[in-house]
Amino acid sequence: MNINLGIQDESRAQIAAGLSRLLADTYTLYLKTHNFHWNVTGPMFNTLHLMFETQYTELALATDLIAERIRALGHVAPGSYSQFAALSSIPEETGVPTATDMIRQLLEGQEQVVRTARSLFPLVEGVHDEPTADLLTQRIQMHEKTAWMLRSMLG
Repeated sequence: MNINLGIQDESRAQIAAGLSRLLADTYTLYLKTHNFHWNVTGPMFNTLHLMFETQYTELALATDLIAERIRALGHVAPGSYSQFAALSSIPEETGVPTATDMIRQLLEGQEQVVRTARSLFPLVEGVHDEPTADLLTQRIQMHEKTAWMLRSMLG
């Protein structure tokens, strides 16, 4: 079926590809945050356990918003571990780091998602894709705030 949103097919494909990278980063960060929620130990256990739960819940909701925007642009959203692994710029963690290292890794992940989202702005602004620009702005605001909170825990 032909899609006529006022954005050329090639531009929609490029935006969808960028959003797929953002989705992969977001999902990878979600999985890492959930893992750390389950496995954190130490004197900050309760604080971090609850904080990580808040963060992974927000990330889970964000994956849906990003995937739905990809679909609205007429493209298929990636949804498998192998696709996310190939697209994500966030390294997975298979061990159980210390609580401080968990915070540091999540901070790095939050900042990486900001960079991934920010990299799409020239393209979406160039084709006047305001809905995607709005989504990116909201994601950047949330990740910058979360990064600030994690950074504050590191002193």
